Amino acid sequence: MPRPDLNLLVTLDVLLTEGSVAGAARRLRLSPSAMSRTLARLRAATGDALLVRAGRALVPTPRALELRARVGPLVQEGEALLRPGTAPDLRQLQRQFTLRTREGFVETFGPALLARIAAEAPGVRLRFIAKHDKDSALLRSGAVDLDTGVVDGTAGPEVRTQALFSERFVGVVAPGHGLAAQPATPERYAACRHVHVARRAAAAGPVDEALRALGLARDIATTVDSFSAALALARAAGLVATVPERHTAGLRAGLQTIALPLALPPMAIALLWHPQAHADPAHRWLRACVREVCAGVVGGD
Repeated sequence: MPRPDLNLLVTLDVLLTEGSVAGAARRLRLSPSAMSRTLARLRAATGDALLVRAGRALVPTPRALELRARVGPLVQEGEALLRPGTAPDLRQLQRQFTLRTREGFVETFGPALLARIAAEAPGVRLRFIAKHDKDSALLRSGAVDLDTGVVDGTAGPEVRTQALFSERFVGVVAPGHGLAAQPATPERYAACRHVHVARRAAAAGPVDEALRALGLARDIATTVDSFSAALALARAAGLVATVPERHTAGLRAGLQTIALPLALPPMAIALLWHPQAHADPAHRWLRACVREVCAGVVGGD
């Protein structure tokens, strides 16, 4: 059985509202003959005359009266479905969003973001999960709503991105550490005992590559897999931790930050999401919240 032409619903709604072929033709900007042909198609589709002549006027059949009460709301609902989503009523929004972030993001940006969400949409809840890799599968599956990180070739080609902030590495030491006594040089920095942060064993980073270009290498006393562990050792064991500045702003309380004596390019930290959520009004609102909070929170000692 062939599928009905749903475009006829709009014509049927106008035709039954106007009660005349000429009136419907004017409203739809069709010729009277084209409207007459469409009425013939509607009669064939519904199996009913719909409008019959009574003198010089057309009157609806009982079937047409029944359809008139139903087709109007149906057309309105269809038109609403094909319009862009409207802004949500944030005061009534009840929803949970999952954000996947690297360590330090929650400590640095979480308080301001939660305050913003609570003020605008008290029914919204945020769930933060740790980012251990750059696989975008969780975005594709919908298990994660937003991701943050450095954009590179590992992200799926369909993933949407938007810049959040520029990140740089800094050195962090306990108060009174010798490296902070005078401006650091590459030689003095490399000669200190360091705690290295790496997810994989023997993974070298841009700091080590910059030192290697100068013929230098860090004295790495130990390797850990988290910023918080590196900063704890900097605080208690007199080691130098080299960490991203803005991500660790909420973790470096009581420690001293030193500009690295190396020419390292800044890293662009971006917000990532899947196209399936791109047009969702509530998702757009959340993305704006994250961007504005990150722009307003400044890292420091």
